[in-house]
Amino acid sequence: MIKLIVGLGNPGRQYEKTRHNAGFLFLDRLASEYGGVWLKEGRFQALAAEGFLAANRFILLKPETFMNRSGYSVGKVARYYKVLPEEILVIHDELDFDVGVVKLKKDGGHAGHNGLRDIIDQLGSRDFYRLRVGVGRPAAGKVLADFVLSEPSKTEWIAMNMAFDVAMGFIPEIIAGNLSAAMNKMNI
Repeated sequence: MIKLIVGLGNPGRQYEKTRHNAGFLFLDRLASEYGGVWLKEGRFQALAAEGFLAANRFILLKPETFMNRSGYSVGKVARYYKVLPEEILVIHDELDFDVGVVKLKKDGGHAGHNGLRDIIDQLGSRDFYRLRVGVGRPAAGKVLADFVLSEPSKTEWIAMNMAFDVAMGFIPEIIAGNLSAAMNKMNI
């Protein structure tokens, strides 16, 4: 069962609708769908909300430590609520997937994603689940940081929202702990 769902992103209006904030954007959808109200949690340096699905309660978390220090908030929440790494789902932007592709996986490395790197360091484990939202790669010669910190085109927004729709359809299964079944269906 998933008890903690983390969206990765950067706080602040200037980053609100950037590719790097795919995790935050998806979490806003989850909060809206499952009754979560965002509250500032100073002790965790994050925005947090509770969601409910049937008898399952889960925590939604948007770290406000900026992407590269996301693990600080995740680690604090996991320790405080005694959440195991395998009970955590992290939603993040994925450069290795085309825009609109969304896939679920368990464990693995960080593949250069600094938010994931910090979470792995803070948890001391790679055994958490990841919902990877494709944002594509920049054109040759473009600076990677500029690309992920910029807004997608209108067409890319439509594709990302379609990916969010697909992922939302699997959330009940994911939260209930039927992650293998969700992966088999989603990752085709």
